[in-house]
Amino acid sequence: MTALTDATDGPAALLGAAWLYARARAHRRIHGAATAPPAPVAIVFGAEVCPDGGPSRVLHDRVATAADLYRRGTVRRLLLSGGPGEPEAMRRAALRLGVPDDALLLDAGGLRTYDSCARAARLFGVARALLVTQRFHLPRALFLCAALGIDADGVAADRTRFPHRLAGFWALREVGATARAWRDGAAALAARRSITSGRAGA
Repeated sequence: MTALTDATDGPAALLGAAWLYARARAHRRIHGAATAPPAPVAIVFGAEVCPDGGPSRVLHDRVATAADLYRRGTVRRLLLSGGPGEPEAMRRAALRLGVPDDALLLDAGGLRTYDSCARAARLFGVARALLVTQRFHLPRALFLCAALGIDADGVAADRTRFPHRLAGFWALREVGATARAWRDGAAALAARRSITSGRAGA
């Protein structure tokens, strides 16, 4: 991380470098539901909820992909993580898709991708997971989980073909979000190293 940070000489360069680095790291760890490796749990990231309380198309695709993983026996539990209202909307969708309630874990503290990953590790004891979200979001999620000590693979939840303009907006937004994830990930990695050094010196 230090080398990459040193190689950048301004905010724009940092944005681009962080995004490219995250994408390069994630390339071989993104799968479809049919080819994903097994894991004890799938972390399903929250997204917009409709005014009637139901999941948006983006969110439904994530839950449907996670339900597919559960039915295949690839994962045993789904951790539904998001902001207020999102985990419950995901839970109702998962139940309709045939996932039993006792296979669902809800976390309403996942206000950001970092929060979802950090809370999965610290509160739920997740050490190995599949991450379920759209492909454009997976490099950032995988980067953060790696920094937090979670061995993760990504599963792309691209079940709906969205308009190019919307997909382009998401991709552009992801560049800035990845730069913030870079800072969060660097801090998390430094904290883990500090704890490991402290234990080694005890």
